[in-house]
Amino acid sequence: GIIDLVRMKFVKKDPTDPKHLRYTFEEIPAEFREQAEEYRHHLLDAATLGDDHLMELVLEGHDIPEEVLRRAIRAGTLANKITPVHCGSAKAFHGIQLLLDAVVDYLPSPADRGAVPGTVAEKGKEKARIERRPDAKEPLAALAFKTVSEPTGDLVYVRIYSGELHPKDDVFNASTGKEERVARIFRMMGDRRDSLEVAGPGEIVAVVGLKNTFTGNTLCPRENPIVLEEIRFPEPVISQAIIPDRATDEAKLGEALAKLVRDDPTLRCKTDAETNQIILSGMGELHLEVAVDKLQRNPGIKVSVGKPMVAYRQTLSQPVKLETRYIKQTGGRGKYAVIYMEYEPLTKEQIEEINEKLEAAGEKPDPNNLYFDEKIFGGVVPREYIPSVEEGFREACQKGAKYGFPCVDIKATLTDGKYHEVDSSQDAFRLAAMENFRDAQAQAGITLLEPIMKVVVVAPANYLGDLTRDVSRRRGEILDTSMDKGRCQLTAFVPLAELFGYTTELRNFTSGTASFSMEPSHYAPVKEELADLPVTVGK
Repeated sequence: GIIDLVRMKFVKKDPTDPKHLRYTFEEIPAEFREQAEEYRHHLLDAATLGDDHLMELVLEGHDIPEEVLRRAIRAGTLANKITPVHCGSAKAFHGIQLLLDAVVDYLPSPADRGAVPGTVAEKGKEKARIERRPDAKEPLAALAFKTVSEPTGDLVYVRIYSGELHPKDDVFNASTGKEERVARIFRMMGDRRDSLEVAGPGEIVAVVGLKNTFTGNTLCPRENPIVLEEIRFPEPVISQAIIPDRATDEAKLGEALAKLVRDDPTLRCKTDAETNQIILSGMGELHLEVAVDKLQRNPGIKVSVGKPMVAYRQTLSQPVKLETRYIKQTGGRGKYAVIYMEYEPLTKEQIEEINEKLEAAGEKPDPNNLYFDEKIFGGVVPREYIPSVEEGFREACQKGAKYGFPCVDIKATLTDGKYHEVDSSQDAFRLAAMENFRDAQAQAGITLLEPIMKVVVVAPANYLGDLTRDVSRRRGEILDTSMDKGRCQLTAFVPLAELFGYTTELRNFTSGTASFSMEPSHYAPVKEELADLPVTVGK
């Protein structure tokens, strides 16, 4: 059972109930009474942070009514001063009802959440910021946050922030600009679906009938549009090749992958132009394993997988200045473009400074930190050709000259050039920029960047030495270690390339007693001989 420190009761499950719903409150067993009193004191000490009345009762030694304590815990939680923690076991059906009651008692309701911000675009004007209050009388504002493909049609999970949603409603997808019609609305209760006639602020429902609404889209009335803040998904860091067992399965595989990527936006899928392989990218080894397992469950589709490849990046090793004379003469009109470019690899501090300036000006930073500038005077390169130079630079950055990885963290500046009144064109300047950047990579050299993961491992304290040695063997950098009640926690930066199969190895040398989590942190330079690279090109 479980000891409830608010009620100061022992919560015992009824062993005769086959549905595991019934439980009783009993007196705390004598052998645990002293320990319960100690932790009750800790609870009261934390709860007084959110309620002065409770503090007075505690200091004066009065009995604390349950409702006063619950109110204090709620106030402290809403103010982000305390975090209530519940223990239990879903597998053993202990404490489930108490946890659900705590959600109601302590967590914020839609009214506590307050107005949700959004934007609305007006023709010829910048996006205006607007708000929607959690009120059923306000215009509808709902965010689609999950899509599930089903044989009978897509199921779109929607969180409603304001207004009401009814079956047969016509709604406007402000993210795509398309009209949608709601067929049915369900409240999902495990494997049971309860049909609803209306859903209001704060409700999370599943909607059937939406044809062009996907994760991150906003639903609203056309006459009162709003775009809620979209969910930001991190870039994938690990890839593997997906190979259909039969060539005839390619069409089915393409459809299944399209649904998979649409339902989970942290997955990406593309076909490599050189190898003609289908590459699936995700957030980690387990993420890809689950995705492939979903593919295998599709009837008529059998696939095998290649070794996951790390999504490396590359940048220039040093600044470089370069002139390119792109002059081609054929039977007809020729191509003439002369450009002088300067390239500079950007440090982390420079990137932060540039991005801050862009955000202050209301512009979005480039996700790959590629920035273009021009210092052209006297019209040596006409204004209409300068965007083509930037386009050529960005196109060349998509795939490096030596390895096929994208180039990042570079500032390019067009400083000089020449043009021909007849033979110059936008295409000539674009091609000149691509050739210029390829030559710049050869002249400046490249620095290969690999994804670094932040890894947190929790294990019994006697394994700390083994964990430290293992992280060092994987080229990791230990950030912090701590010990508490016989268990240790180790936090480290480890290259993703060294983490393939880590789950199995960790389980083996700790006899299954350790657990770990990891998340993408940043990219860092790596020696080329240590990287898992494809065959070099151009040698």
